[in-house]
Amino acid sequence: MSVETRPAKSDDAPFLAWVMQEAARSHLEKGIWDFVFPGDESKRLDLLAEICSSDIEHFAHYSRFRVLEVDGEPASALSAYENARFGAKHLDAPMAQILVSRGWTAEDLGVMAKRAASFEVLGYPNPDGLWIVEWVATKPEFRGRSLVRQLLREILEEGRAQGFERAQIGYLLGNVRAKSAYEGVGFEVVEEYRHADFEKDYGSPGLARMQMQL
Repeated sequence: MSVETRPAKSDDAPFLAWVMQEAARSHLEKGIWDFVFPGDESKRLDLLAEICSSDIEHFAHYSRFRVLEVDGEPASALSAYENARFGAKHLDAPMAQILVSRGWTAEDLGVMAKRAASFEVLGYPNPDGLWIVEWVATKPEFRGRSLVRQLLREILEEGRAQGFERAQIGYLLGNVRAKSAYEGVGFEVVEEYRHADFEKDYGSPGLARMQMQL
């Protein structure tokens, strides 16, 4: 079995769209993307792939991802970024532009924001100055081989090389496998964020924030 990792390319956008959806779902039936873009999954994935390839870089842009291949097939991926340069606020403009180009109205965008409200109410922070790891997922047929840990170690080393002193990652409460994998490379839980509205929609009490020294 050949295992290689590499920076993601624009051609990876369809795979990265699946990664973002799968990572957001975690161990649950639905994740944030299911709520923000409800309906047909193929259309959702097509939209996420376009978001990955936008002209403006952001935390869900393909340029922030690293991909692991098994025998030449993309099997796992994750992203990492610094919030001030690539955080969620940098996604707002390109996402709105893409949605408007697809016929969304201002009213549609407002309704979308309401669908995300139970997630936003958690108040989960991504502070500036940290190396933030996000969108971690592996195809089902490749799970159980410690592929994620390999990617995590590489992306953390990349953060060190860029001069970051501390890294952050999060997981949905109840995802025991994710917590174990992150602890395995040195992350520790620093705080939990819970809200009844979130649990009602998603089926998990909330999110845990983990950090580690690089």
